[in-house]
Amino acid sequence: MTKVQAAIAALLLCSCLPASASGTAAENSRAYRQAHFDYQMNCQGCHAPDGAGAGSVPRMKGHVGVFLQSQQGREYLVRVPGSATSALDDTRLAAVLNWIVLEFSGDSLASDFQPYSAAEIGRMRQQPLNEVDDYRVELLRTLSDASGRNQ
Repeated sequence: MTKVQAAIAALLLCSCLPASASGTAAENSRAYRQAHFDYQMNCQGCHAPDGAGAGSVPRMKGHVGVFLQSQQGREYLVRVPGSATSALDDTRLAAVLNWIVLEFSGDSLASDFQPYSAAEIGRMRQQPLNEVDDYRVELLRTLSDASGRNQ
């Protein structure tokens, strides 16, 4: 396991498993592998193994961290139908979203990233988005405008 994978596994373990879970290397590795497996089984069919997207499906690679610059963007990643209506429980959805963010954000992720928690996922996924494309366009415009004002 690479240093990045180990860091992701530790983050996944800390953010998604009960406090009584120990932080052994085997458990960290298991948490990482489970999140990666969940991505493969639930997300990569449309978003591709490397997060590049396919057809009209948005690219996550090098870009997904942008959404975490605002609360609305953070909620967006949970409220898209593929997340909100996923068969994954809140804990596993939090783990896979954290895995996606850490694996695919690249330079787009701020250093103060706070991992998703199962409780947060449970609240946010109650209101799935219906008009995802228009919502994403407007959200990215808002984030871009805010970024321009902050510079």
